[in-house]
Amino acid sequence: MNSWARAALGIIAAGAGTVAYASGVERRHWTLREETLPVLPPGTRPVKVLHLSDLHMTPGQRSKQRWVARLAELEPDLVVDTGDNLAHTRAVPAVLAALEPLLSLPGLFVWGSNDYYGPTFKNPARYLIPALQKRVHGGRLPWRDLRAALIERGWQDATHTRLTLDVGGVTIAVAGVDDPHIKQDRYDLVAGAADPDATLRLGLTHSPEPRVLDAFAADGYDLVLAGHTHGGQLRLPVYGAIVTNCGIDRSRARGASRWGTRMRLHVSAGLGTSPYAPARFCCPPEASLLTLVARPEADDAAATTPAKAAADVG
Repeated sequence: MNSWARAALGIIAAGAGTVAYASGVERRHWTLREETLPVLPPGTRPVKVLHLSDLHMTPGQRSKQRWVARLAELEPDLVVDTGDNLAHTRAVPAVLAALEPLLSLPGLFVWGSNDYYGPTFKNPARYLIPALQKRVHGGRLPWRDLRAALIERGWQDATHTRLTLDVGGVTIAVAGVDDPHIKQDRYDLVAGAADPDATLRLGLTHSPEPRVLDAFAADGYDLVLAGHTHGGQLRLPVYGAIVTNCGIDRSRARGASRWGTRMRLHVSAGLGTSPYAPARFCCPPEASLLTLVARPEADDAAATTPAKAAADVG
């Protein structure tokens, strides 16, 4: 009995330690992911894109605000925010405090469900058992106030819009959709071949749902940026993400992969969590600095890569 009792106590202690680490340490371990993506025409200068997603900000998260604000020191050419900024009705000033040093740079954004609706408690089993996945929305959040402030500072809302912007002499054609996870996407509003004269064709979505990614790929986009997955939020060593909370496979839960023969996808693991699930394990909160570089000329000549990611893209 003593050996069984010691084993049980050891398991309990290990579990408690893991929970304490995941909720008390790793979820505040702010991390910068750096990726180099060959998506530009040969001969084009590199472009640095700062990809932010899933801040899930509450008013008291000062450490997160300070860390995000310091990202301006990276001097990106473009900032892209793929949604889920809010987790509290009074979080707009906190989000703006975090983004303030970045708002003088060119910026784009689309919305996620947690910009529109506040967080609610969810049974963790719902992520593993489809039959339990009944959607429950929290109270309304002040996303319009955030939108007005971002637009006033010069960032552009790409939701259901096609835009063209010049970033240091590089012409970027942009199209974005509203959050597919809550079926707010209307790709038909931005459908059609991407501008063939643009240097980069960039698609934006909060949730990387395959139907939206397929549409962007069919229209000739070079790169799509998304968030939503939190990288799985709880990952297992070797195995990776347990779930993605959307239609993509686990291997694409965070980082870069190919989608189809030509298009690249980057999914941010994001910087926050729901206040009702404040834990991360083997998946620290992150922002991403993407250095976009020229494709090898062979890539333009041969488009033979299947729509499949590596076993674990990061």
